[in-house]
Amino acid sequence: MTAPSIGLPRLIRPARARSGSPSRSWSLWVGVGLLGLLIASGIVAIFWTPYAPGASAVGPLSSPPSLAHPFGTDDLGGDVLSRTMAAATTDVSITVVVVLLALIVGTLWGSLAGFFGGVFDYVTMRVLELLNSFPSLLLAVLVIAVAGPGIVNVVFVVAVLPLPDYVRLARAEVSSKKQWQFADAARLVGRGPFGVLFAHVVPNSLRPLLTFASVNASYVVSTVGALGYLGLGIQPGSAEWGSMIAKGQDAILSGQWWISGFPGLAIFLLAAAFHLISDAVADARDEGSAA
Repeated sequence: MTAPSIGLPRLIRPARARSGSPSRSWSLWVGVGLLGLLIASGIVAIFWTPYAPGASAVGPLSSPPSLAHPFGTDDLGGDVLSRTMAAATTDVSITVVVVLLALIVGTLWGSLAGFFGGVFDYVTMRVLELLNSFPSLLLAVLVIAVAGPGIVNVVFVVAVLPLPDYVRLARAEVSSKKQWQFADAARLVGRGPFGVLFAHVVPNSLRPLLTFASVNASYVVSTVGALGYLGLGIQPGSAEWGSMIAKGQDAILSGQWWISGFPGLAIFLLAAAFHLISDAVADARDEGSAA
């Protein structure tokens, strides 16, 4: 008679690792949901808004939120909801373009400096020190005051502000990984320097850059809003959240909070969405590093 096999007690068997922490899932889904809502609002506004965004006298002057005007009207009788939706098209588009531009240029520049070093790396660090010597918002105000308002100028200036951070991060990642085994293996099979850099080193250095890009997006949102508030954003009279806040700030004292309140809430929600997404991306990166 053979002795029965005795398995390990269930309590001491190693538990399987879960695919994701609840906090990460919560922040990711809420962030993606908020971002999707604002993007959808901007897309819908291209084709339809309750009233013409630039029209005045579509309702009573400075009327509070109602069924006819869910976000109320401004001091000219314009519909705040229509202008807020139209501004989503502008602000979200500027944010996405700025972040992509800074990410691509900063990654390329920093990767070349970190991989090849030498004079190019030295000049790069001196240029970054020069850019960082100016307060970022003040630099943006000065450049736009000289160049004039407009979407192209805003995109260019706001993309330049975080560029040193992208370059430094890409440079540090590439400098630390260019001698790793996968890079040496690529050289042994005949890959040239650019092939090793862009086919192997850069793809393995993107996680921290993408995490920073999601954090930087919330900074871009607030910077674009600040420039619009100061009257240095896109062309005056266009729908933009920062300029809408500036237009309605005096009315807050008389209780007409909705003129500035809803555009301000939109900026907050967009910045919060990118922050939540960045938290989820950072947690995923940390878990991947630990594994």
